Amino acid sequence: MGARCSKFSLCFWPSHLKSNRFNDCSDLEDGSNGLPAFREFSLSELRTASSGFDRDNIVSEHGEKAPNVVYRGRLQDGCWIAVKRFNKSAWPDTRQFLEEARAVGQLRSERLANLIGCCCEGEERLLVAEFMPYETLSKHLFHWENQPLKWAMRLRVALHLAQALEYCSSKGRALYHDLNAYRILFDQDGNPRLSCFGLMKNSRDGKSYSTNLAFTPPEYLRTGRVIPESVVYSFGTLLLDLLSGKHIPPSHALDLIRGKNFLMLMDSCLEGPFSNEDGTDLVRLASRCLQYEARERPNVKSLVTALFPLQKETEVWPSFIIRCLFCPVYGSYIPSYYLW
Repeated sequence: MGARCSKFSLCFWPSHLKSNRFNDCSDLEDGSNGLPAFREFSLSELRTASSGFDRDNIVSEHGEKAPNVVYRGRLQDGCWIAVKRFNKSAWPDTRQFLEEARAVGQLRSERLANLIGCCCEGEERLLVAEFMPYETLSKHLFHWENQPLKWAMRLRVALHLAQALEYCSSKGRALYHDLNAYRILFDQDGNPRLSCFGLMKNSRDGKSYSTNLAFTPPEYLRTGRVIPESVVYSFGTLLLDLLSGKHIPPSHALDLIRGKNFLMLMDSCLEGPFSNEDGTDLVRLASRCLQYEARERPNVKSLVTALFPLQKETEVWPSFIIRCLFCPVYGSYIPSYYLW
């Protein structure tokens, strides 16, 4: 989908433009990024911020399997937010919703699109997160208009995602529900971040995967439960996405890997410097993540260790150029909406 443009300016909590750096898990908590502490918003605040939940502010809308809508909003202090409004029946247990939101809201990482608040009034259940202006990985990997995502940025996405998962795991939030390319967003500096929404566990119906069954971890199909190794399996499917620029069923990809047809997995649209050795390393890592037996998959810490040496470029900007507005705050172009 192409970007729609409307006349508005963007304002973020202070975040000085800084060089990309490859932090380990202990460095990812950044108390200097100006994010406010997690708090409960009133429904009237969020209604005002989203112009009465105006349809023009909808940035993502799901169907029956995931009945919720995400709105773009702007607080009174001028800062932009993403507001996820759930179907009335999605969280019937008020206490469970608040406990989950508060727990996820304690996380603060440069690798996450962090949760900054929630709202629970009557039958309303809403989450408030940082606004990520440069759209989703899905948009720039599968639906690009001008240029495909460069190889260096694909490697960066893989590393940042692994670091986000390692950070969450270190904070006792090892489970991530339905990890996919729509859950990875690009911030104002062009860095990939993992959406905090997938860290929320809704136990009412036990459904954690809304994707095609071909991409669902084997143990989830057997038991209906998500375990940390299930997240690693989904990470493997994302590595396939990054390699191929397509959503390839793991079973088909593993057949190609076993037949040593690595090049058949590579995106034919890739441009610029590309190392066959790096591609092979990524294929092998994906193969390990996609093992049928959960115990044979690597843990998230070893994912970071494997991906770190592949980062050859320390300064990487997104390769996509979108028709959008000029932002005087950052001196760069910002699209007017994104998908969540």
